[in-house]
Amino acid sequence: MSQNVAGTSSDRPTVHVTGGEIRGVATDGVAAFLGIPYAAPPVGRAAFEAPAPVVPWDGVREADGYGPTAPQVSYPEQIAAILDNVIEPGEDYLNLNVWTPDPGASGLPVMVWIHGGAFSRGSNRIAIYAGDTFARDGVVLVGINYRLGAPGFGAIDGAPENRGLLDQLAALEWVQRNIAAFGGDPKQVTIFGESAGAMSVACLLSSPRAEGLFRRAIMQSGGGGTAADPADARRVTARIAEIAGVTADVDGLAGLSAQELLNAQTQAALELTLNPDPAIWGRTVVGQGMGIMGHFPVLDGDVLPERPVESIAAGAGRGIGLLAGWNADEFRFFLVPTGVAAMTTDDVARGVLQRSGLDTADLDAQLAAGASPGDALCAALTEIAFAGPTRAIGDARPESSTHLYRFDYSSPVADIRAGHAVEIPFVFDHLEQAAALTGPDPDQAVADQMHAAWVRFAATGDPGWAAGTVHHFG
Repeated sequence: MSQNVAGTSSDRPTVHVTGGEIRGVATDGVAAFLGIPYAAPPVGRAAFEAPAPVVPWDGVREADGYGPTAPQVSYPEQIAAILDNVIEPGEDYLNLNVWTPDPGASGLPVMVWIHGGAFSRGSNRIAIYAGDTFARDGVVLVGINYRLGAPGFGAIDGAPENRGLLDQLAALEWVQRNIAAFGGDPKQVTIFGESAGAMSVACLLSSPRAEGLFRRAIMQSGGGGTAADPADARRVTARIAEIAGVTADVDGLAGLSAQELLNAQTQAALELTLNPDPAIWGRTVVGQGMGIMGHFPVLDGDVLPERPVESIAAGAGRGIGLLAGWNADEFRFFLVPTGVAAMTTDDVARGVLQRSGLDTADLDAQLAAGASPGDALCAALTEIAFAGPTRAIGDARPESSTHLYRFDYSSPVADIRAGHAVEIPFVFDHLEQAAALTGPDPDQAVADQMHAAWVRFAATGDPGWAAGTVHHFG
């Protein structure tokens, strides 16, 4: 995978942003500025503090290559074979990328991409996230990094909660101050994200701290019910600290190297997956993390006063247009390639749900209709974790300001079908880089439709179908 923007053009546009001058690369009518820091490097104790202002630089900073990524480990082998990820160590990982059709323009719609990865993986430098296709169609696209895992979302004594969300807020504040330099309109910002990125969008939609930072929002495969009780979240931190042999506070965790913290975090995540016992990890961690997430936003009375769906039902984000949807077969992505679905029995499937305090009614209906236990579990978890929570967000808002969709296109890869993340390269119109996820011959017409709908929504608030209805892609 190329780590720099390459092309035949010799045009090297420069713009002034918070911190100093940057020089990008213009290719085929699109200017890209990559690896721009929006906050200071979160190293040492700063890894567990609110984001600090960017450190200014002298001269012109080259912005022709992607920057570092947040500390993380690779996906398990079966998932890594399907979903790309790039890990590039470095301290200056609170960075963002900007693609624009014309830095000299004004008033262009802006979209800010918040990547997924279960709040523990992912970055803004993955090939299918490149914003050149949006810029080609008149949008200024921004892709951001934020802190992950324990530094981003661990509940830690002596540290502010939700530091990853604070990073996202800092990036959106950077957009407000700087996006006009790239031709964008700070009053026409749409935030969008997938999976943990979509859950982040729900948090920002509901957060009083985000007021005025964006006009529209898009949630791809993520609901508004995921938020941990701080006491439960501290159980995860306590186990990580115990594994690492340090105290479960800033003093203890800040003394670890990034790799030592990752090692402890990875072991704790494995233990949680193998034994998602609420008595050990806490009811909200197990019930809302579904055994596959140990870190996610925490109810803190500030950035996140309530679960997002509750704040939204009470009126938060009411004036913001929302496009939200899910994939028809979300959980096949997690359970089929890994072999879990094939090994699942009726009793195991019911146990997975009951252990997390989840309803088995949908599972029982699937089994009664003749589905295999593995397929039934995938369908039930898709409804519980994605489809149901997305509809709940829609139900909590005025019908006239919410557009829903379902992605039905079936990938032949590993029998994941319309599994989690399959829609992303269609949204970005980057099918040429996504064969491992979509298969060798994906339908370009579906990409044309989805990408155009996202662009239209960012520009006008209307994706092309009636609000309050569910539009199907694929």
